[in-house]
Amino acid sequence: MNTQLPTFEFILKNYKNFNARATRDALISYWQHSEKGGKMFWAVAGAMSSAQLGIVLAPAIRAGLIHGMSVTGANLEESLFRLVAHDSYKDFPDYRYFTKEDDTKILENRMRRVTDTSIPEDEAFRVVEKQIVPTWIKATEEGTRKFWHEYFYDLIQSIEKEKHQGKAEECWLLAAAEHNIPMVVPGYEDSTFGNIFASHVKHGECSASIAKSGVEYLGELYDQYQELAKDPAGVGFFQIGGGIAGDFPICVVPSLKYDMEVADVKPWSYFCQISDSTTSYGSYSGATPNEKITWDKLTQDTPMFVIESDATIVAPLMLTALLEAKANPQAANELITKYSA
Repeated sequence: MNTQLPTFEFILKNYKNFNARATRDALISYWQHSEKGGKMFWAVAGAMSSAQLGIVLAPAIRAGLIHGMSVTGANLEESLFRLVAHDSYKDFPDYRYFTKEDDTKILENRMRRVTDTSIPEDEAFRVVEKQIVPTWIKATEEGTRKFWHEYFYDLIQSIEKEKHQGKAEECWLLAAAEHNIPMVVPGYEDSTFGNIFASHVKHGECSASIAKSGVEYLGELYDQYQELAKDPAGVGFFQIGGGIAGDFPICVVPSLKYDMEVADVKPWSYFCQISDSTTSYGSYSGATPNEKITWDKLTQDTPMFVIESDATIVAPLMLTALLEAKANPQAANELITKYSA
């Protein structure tokens, strides 16, 4: 066993078939794409921040393994919550056996359950609300307009370290803000703070126009994608879950080609989706990657992988292995050769 790359070697040695095989192949392809200088764009749906994916996602951003992101508004704000209110979260490992009355008690205790953990209303939502609402009001007064994530980039970098309850090195939003990586947050209106923002707009305290729209996000992504794609290896697409977090950014390629009429648009050069959505009729989250060929989002030559599993298990394994390979590239390539024989 290579002590410098234990996770990387473990996957290469043991993951031979089924979803394990898909994980191994996706890992090797991701690493080789990175080795060639390729960029990787991540789409993160679900509640991965509440599941503390930042523990490994933040180091991956800092290591240059992730170059752009599309996230739900929930994932964006919940990364911030984990930083400022981590000690007030409560876990419920027996949630499968809860009654409606049990969940009502959780509500009355001002906790908001997300599967087996819960976000504290007062320590998370209300604390952050007191900090971000004044920035919205100020932007309204000054006529300033920003993208949704930019308000959170500014806020998370302004919080004093003494007020951190979670570990800064495990906060992916902080890592993304510090590196100012390109980001889109499609459909942010359905998040908690999207709702809070809407209420302040309705009350007349803020102007809806201070938060740039989804259309403007796509317009910005046109430029960001082409910048990321300048390297000959291009840009890969790594997707957790489905829905708008994935569908919105992957559309940038056909939109550049057909709507913007840009010549020689470079296609996505890699695709991997981790999802436990069952392939079914009319499902986007459960659609196989080759369906995307017909929409000109992928091509027949794009390396495509679907890992039908739990992203909270698979993503940390893959990112840990990639971080090991990044630190020991020669050893990683030697292991690939060894286990490919």
